[in-house]
Amino acid sequence: MTTETAILHDTIATSLSDRYSKLAARVRELAAPLSEDEFWKKPFSFGNSFGHLVLHLTGNLSYYIGAQVAGTGYVRDRDLEFSESSGPKKADVMRRFDEAVAIVIKTIAAQSPSDWSREYSAQREDAVNRFDILFRCATHFHLHVGQLIYLSYGLKG
Repeated sequence: MTTETAILHDTIATSLSDRYSKLAARVRELAAPLSEDEFWKKPFSFGNSFGHLVLHLTGNLSYYIGAQVAGTGYVRDRDLEFSESSGPKKADVMRRFDEAVAIVIKTIAAQSPSDWSREYSAQREDAVNRFDILFRCATHFHLHVGQLIYLSYGLKG
C-alpha cells in the first residue's frame, strides 16, 4: 500500500466514524430531556414522532450497514419503524440505536483500503460500493437529525 493510499484510507475511516459519532451524540442530546410520552408524541399533524425516527435510523443503519456489510443477519421491518404502536421504552429504543451506531463504527474500522470499493447491493438502495453506502447512510442520518431538531422545537411548544 502506498503512503497516499494509507492516508486516504485513514482519512475516510476517521471522517466517517467521527461523523456517525457526532450525529449519534446529537440524537442522544435531543432525546435526553424527552419524557416517554414526548418521545412518542407527534407534535405536528404530519410526519413522525421522535421515537419513530430513532427506530427508522436504527433500522436503516442495522440493515444497510449491519446486515449488508458487517453480516449481522439483521432483518428489517421498515414499515414497523414508522408504525410501532406498542410503545417500546425510550431507553430500549435508544440502546438499540446506540448498538446500531457502534456496529457502523466497528464496520468502518474493519474496512481495508480495497474494501471501500467492494461491490454493494441491497433492497431499496442503489449504492454501488461500500464507501457509497456508508456515505449515503451518513447523509440520511444527517437529514433525520434535522427533523429531530425540528420535532424537539415542536415538543417544547
